[in-house]
Formats: sequence, C-alpha cells, structure tokens
Amino acid sequence: MNPKQESAEAIALQALGWLAGNDELLPVFLGASGASEADLRAGAEDPDFLGSVLDFILMDDAWVLAFCADTGLDTSAPMAARAALPGGTQVHWT
Repeated sequence: MNPKQESAEAIALQALGWLAGNDELLPVFLGASGASEADLRAGAEDPDFLGSVLDFILMDDAWVLAFCADTGLDTSAPMAARAALPGGTQVHWT
C-alpha cells in the first residue's frame, strides 16, 4: 500500500470513529448505507467501506466542518483522503 493511501485510510478511520460517536448522524448513515453496527467494525479494515464513510460525510458541508473541527483536520482533508481511496477518482465526462 502506498503512503498516500495509508494516510487516507487513517483519516477515514478517524471519520468512522467520529461518525460512530455521533448519536444523531450514525443512524442516518446506517439507514442510508444499510450497514449494521457490526459492519462498522468489519468495515474499519476495508478501504471501500472507509471510502463510503467519507462519501457520506462529504454529502453535507456542515458534517465536514464538524468532523474537521472535532479532529483538528484541515477542511480539505476528507476530500483529499476520499480521492486516494478506491473509487475516489474524479470522473471527467468531457
């Protein structure tokens, strides 16, 4: 695994931990993704699942800002991490 993906996975794991500790947002993620709480534990080792956690947080600017404020990350970190994980490349249709 390359260092960029390792760093991205570390940020995504922080996002997963943040999400798991958020009593209001966790049920929204579980409902939207169809994941169970057991899936959260198993997904911690799956780069694709970690990408889906970042995809979810990136859906709302307020969630990104709250996550970054709580973890001390720059607000660009979640998007950069998502781009480095499987399925995170930007699609250009032109």
